[in-house]
Amino acid sequence: MSLNPADSAFAARLSACLPQEVLRPPEPRYLEEPRGRYRGQAGVLALPRSPEEVATLVREANAARVPVVPYGGGTGLVGGQLMPEGAAPLLISLERMAAIRAVHPSENVLIAEAGAILADVQAAAHSAKRLFPLSLASEGSARVGGVLSTNAGGVNVLRYGNARDLCLGLEAVLPNGDIWHGLTRLRKDNTGYDLRNLLIGAEGTLGIITAATLKLSPQPASCGTAVFTVRDPAAAVTLLALARDHAGEAVSAFELIHRQGLDFLSERLPQVRQPFAEAPEWSVLIELGLPRGLDAEETLAALFEAALDAGLSDDGVIAQSEAQRQALWSMREHIPEANKMIGSVSSHDISVPIGQIPEFIEQGGRVVAALGDFRINCFGHLGDGNLHYNVFPPQGQPRQAFDHLRGAIKDAVHELVAQFGGSFSAEHGVGRLKVADLERYGDPTRLAAMRAIKQALDPNGIMNPGAVLRAG
Repeated sequence: MSLNPADSAFAARLSACLPQEVLRPPEPRYLEEPRGRYRGQAGVLALPRSPEEVATLVREANAARVPVVPYGGGTGLVGGQLMPEGAAPLLISLERMAAIRAVHPSENVLIAEAGAILADVQAAAHSAKRLFPLSLASEGSARVGGVLSTNAGGVNVLRYGNARDLCLGLEAVLPNGDIWHGLTRLRKDNTGYDLRNLLIGAEGTLGIITAATLKLSPQPASCGTAVFTVRDPAAAVTLLALARDHAGEAVSAFELIHRQGLDFLSERLPQVRQPFAEAPEWSVLIELGLPRGLDAEETLAALFEAALDAGLSDDGVIAQSEAQRQALWSMREHIPEANKMIGSVSSHDISVPIGQIPEFIEQGGRVVAALGDFRINCFGHLGDGNLHYNVFPPQGQPRQAFDHLRGAIKDAVHELVAQFGGSFSAEHGVGRLKVADLERYGDPTRLAAMRAIKQALDPNGIMNPGAVLRAG
């Protein structure tokens, strides 16, 4: 079904039913994405201030068959927030809907509008002596609506889960312009189909999230952070199990780090402090959050002794202050920035069963080596099986010289992921970048069900066309 552009006539139609300050000409910053792989377009930019204004925008777009692209913080890495082709869309940014509507500390609940920045939600929870545990490198600009629409992960998934696990209810505008008032604070509500989980992870293809009821957690009384060297990825997996034996569900983060990432830091960001004089081949960053009566540093020290006795690690650094803790996390969080400065030929956000990660890394090295003399920076959230598997040109050679191999590298890595029963998109979503991968590796029955849901809720195909599912 063909769609119509958000042209001057459509803009005039919107102006007749909305306040003038809602509509603006599209600015370049809304048409760019972090990796520079897509350039978007838009006929009209709208900055609504209420769910009712969002509903009016969507209702008018649906009647005129104008495509709609929801826009959060613009930090997505798979092109879901941009529409580079087709009829120029109506771009709806939720940035003016950024209020924290309510905090209920005794219930461990916070209600935030979709435009609220993730860091502001964390701060609001902290002010109530609670924790909102979702933590991303982009948390200073990522917004609640986008975080939920992509089911974002981050470093604390091991303990607290993905964005989906941290949401109790939603307020959302469906493709026909109706508002779903689903901001429940209930933990149990077994009354039929779960529209909340349908919209979370849909990347704006089934509606626009305008607010969310979020789960909070108690703040840990004692936090501890450490970096331990490990012999190899197999030792890291064994150490993860050992850490959970020692601390149970108090293990908040367990990050695998390869020497290549630390070498990139030394080369491009030498001001970032590293814990070891000589970068180890493999290491893990561990964070614990314990309740009253337990000491995280003592638990980490005992864990290191056990790891040393088991031959899993031979060196480690346990943070002795908040400054040292922040320095260890700064090292981890700057690895993607150093990667960007080097320039990858092909980057992959993948997951495989945790027990198979060592074998995957070994086979992945051979698969990539068969295509050329590339450098691999494999790092990420070992605790939940999510690896960022990035392939870089040889030392001293430009990325552009190998762009012609990007597709072959991606296919080789994703084929291997499929053989291991993994996912080609662990936490970044599908967007427009991975639509073909979803068609190639997705279960046919699941894809048919997804298309049927899309057709039922959005028969005119206006919601973020081309994202997740290929536009018909």
